[in-house]
Amino acid sequence: MLDLRRLRLLRELKIRGTLAGVAEALAYSPSAVSQQLALLEKEAGAVLLQKVGRRVQLTPQAEILVEHTGHLLERLERAEAEMTASLTTVSGTVRVAVFQSAAHAVIPRALTILGHSYPHLRVEITEREPEVGLFEVSARDFDLVIAEQYPGHTRPHRADLDRMPLATDALRLAVPLFTSAGSIHSLADAETLPWVMEPADTAARQWATQLCRSAGFEPDVRFETADLMAHIRLIESGNAVGILPDLVWSGGSPSVNLVELPGRPERTVFTATRRSSADRPSVRAVRVALESAVAAAAVPHLTEPRSDAQRPARTSPGCG
Repeated sequence: MLDLRRLRLLRELKIRGTLAGVAEALAYSPSAVSQQLALLEKEAGAVLLQKVGRRVQLTPQAEILVEHTGHLLERLERAEAEMTASLTTVSGTVRVAVFQSAAHAVIPRALTILGHSYPHLRVEITEREPEVGLFEVSARDFDLVIAEQYPGHTRPHRADLDRMPLATDALRLAVPLFTSAGSIHSLADAETLPWVMEPADTAARQWATQLCRSAGFEPDVRFETADLMAHIRLIESGNAVGILPDLVWSGGSPSVNLVELPGRPERTVFTATRRSSADRPSVRAVRVALESAVAAAAVPHLTEPRSDAQRPARTSPGCG
């Protein structure tokens, strides 16, 4: 009989590409991973790995085992979900990967809801970029991910993941309260100003850059950070302009002027979990709590842009 734990190591190697990657993900040493895979080869009676340069590559026989291992893990996860669904208490641990603005806006409120309703449930939160989080849920590093998708940017659809929409989040140009004579009424008005944006390899940055180019200019990006709280501080202080999602205000009052963008774009926020664990009571509970937290974080007074008469006219050092 083939050992399922060793089969999972083989599948992890397929997913992560290197023995070191498997060892890091599962808290093993690389030598221990190699030893277990060598034992699996003996059990299988076939060569499963072959060296290609400094790396190892799976043989066709290993690929067959990997495919069946995926099905076995899914069946086990479904069995666990059905078993826990028969219990009267929602408990266990749910590991959640979340991008930063969602972590600020909805996670604290969702945890409070869960703490009141399910005191035996443990929820662990780790910040991850959406693309990484989706991969790591598929790889079983996390149980649930909160991810985002920008207009015109579609993330790869993984067949093993169950996606559920969580919110649509308006995107607006954010400028300091005290801009010169309230002179910024459109994206084009921000052409000559310093910008703060997310890192270059993110979907948010790519989308924002293309939006500026469609308005006829290349943004002068002087500040680059994934921390949207830093974006807010730079804009508040008059040192930059940027594009912010409504979710960052989390039901509070914006501390900057917000200007509508062409077409009134929105990003989509969604959750994803493995299909085999979507029916776990603990995962369902976390999803419901997140929905409640998003509803409470709505910013109803942002449905209409502020009029020119509401915009202060004092000047600001950086963007005036």
